[in-house]
Amino acid sequence: MSDLNKLTLSEARDGLRKGDFTSVEVTETCLSAIAASGALNAFVHNTPEIAMEQAKAADARIASGEAPAMCGLPIGIKDLFATKGVDTQAGSRILEGFKPEYESTITTKLFDAGAVMLGKLNMDEFAMGSSNETSVYGNAVNPWRRGNEDTQLTPGGSSGGSAAAVAADLCLAATGTDTGGSIRQPAAFTGIVGIKPTYGRCSRWGVVAFASSLDQAGPMTKTTRDAAIMLEAMCGHDAKDSTSADLAVPNFEAMLTGDIKGKKIGIPKEYRMEGMPEEISKLWDDGADMLRAAGAEVVEISLPHTKYALPAYYVIAPAEASSNLARYDGVRYGHRAKLAAGDGIDDMYEKTRAEGFGHEVQRRVMVGTYVLSAGFYDAYYNRARKVRTLIKKDFEDVFAAGIDAILTPATPSAAFGLGEMSDSDPIQMYLNDVFTVTVNLAGLPGVSVPAGLSAKGLPLGLQLIGRPWEEGDLLNIAHSLETAAGFVSKPEKWW
Repeated sequence: MSDLNKLTLSEARDGLRKGDFTSVEVTETCLSAIAASGALNAFVHNTPEIAMEQAKAADARIASGEAPAMCGLPIGIKDLFATKGVDTQAGSRILEGFKPEYESTITTKLFDAGAVMLGKLNMDEFAMGSSNETSVYGNAVNPWRRGNEDTQLTPGGSSGGSAAAVAADLCLAATGTDTGGSIRQPAAFTGIVGIKPTYGRCSRWGVVAFASSLDQAGPMTKTTRDAAIMLEAMCGHDAKDSTSADLAVPNFEAMLTGDIKGKKIGIPKEYRMEGMPEEISKLWDDGADMLRAAGAEVVEISLPHTKYALPAYYVIAPAEASSNLARYDGVRYGHRAKLAAGDGIDDMYEKTRAEGFGHEVQRRVMVGTYVLSAGFYDAYYNRARKVRTLIKKDFEDVFAAGIDAILTPATPSAAFGLGEMSDSDPIQMYLNDVFTVTVNLAGLPGVSVPAGLSAKGLPLGLQLIGRPWEEGDLLNIAHSLETAAGFVSKPEKWW
């Protein structure tokens, strides 16, 4: 079979168990697809030897009859996850040549479950971006095109390489991370499913930090069933991460009954933004109708502090980034600038960071350092933290009133062209996160489901926001929405 790379995780798992094909065969098909996909620039560090070794071991495990659900399934790993002995650059020049001597908790869990690593995936530098245009590897490219146009489109960011790879069938699924929408926005732009779990559900140990109180890893997959399968393998308590929740991990896949009768779905009136494109508004209304037809009750709700979410996020995230990125100084690992005679340690710090960090990272580090400085700490950072508490309380009040999930658009538009959002106006780019940042600020689970096509034939996604720790229930509602929307479109191969 030459199209094994087009299988979903669940289809591949079932086929492997039946003996229809082997993990080695699926892995070889994916490696061939990756080799022919240079134009997408999705994979940036290929690991074919590791993949084949893991696939052979998985086949032996499956033959023995004791294999978990992820065993033998080839996936891509975002370049933010530390992978032992394999380049881990976080899309930045400053970590050039860095090969960790340890494995992140999440990749350890996936490999223990028998997953096969095809390679590392492109991403915005240090996960800072909404378009995958800040990467040291160059832009990742969306496999989708606008009609017959040749314009290269963004796959979204920061997990742009992960989204492009899954949408183009280069791998069966991929890991992503989400600090303000970096799983859900690229998933929406490429017509795949992406879930950000509750903060603390997946370990952050071994994941290069951007903003520690907001970062959360999650799966990027072709279907909600696949998301349930992969999320279960990724979750679990980790003593090495002080924010990791010591909670039992349910069988998420078993919770996908499709029955949502009596569920109460909230539609936040504050998300009806001025200037929202008609096709996004219609998709949202259609999504509400689909859930209603499946037996859910759809009600209007209010999240009054929504309008303060973006400004609060763009104070808190850069503040935490400026603290986290202080460790990259050229002393122990990564890039170090060449120094002139007479240069001291301060010169080394300055030159290394000027050469190693890209413009967007520099911008955010400077903003973060500014809002944490003595004269502005209370005016900006403390105030933003108070606003965050109010945003969290908005959600708590809504859930306390009996709402099971909240339906919103995932993005304010379909994928835009690479280079179309000017670097001279970063605010325009930041507005891409308008529907997603509240979820990170409140630490809630959120999932993006492909639900339709734009007038130009590009995928559009809807977001469902769930109660904390209830990813199973959230995925079941998303599964119902996915079934009703019946989205089966795939990008036409041009790469």
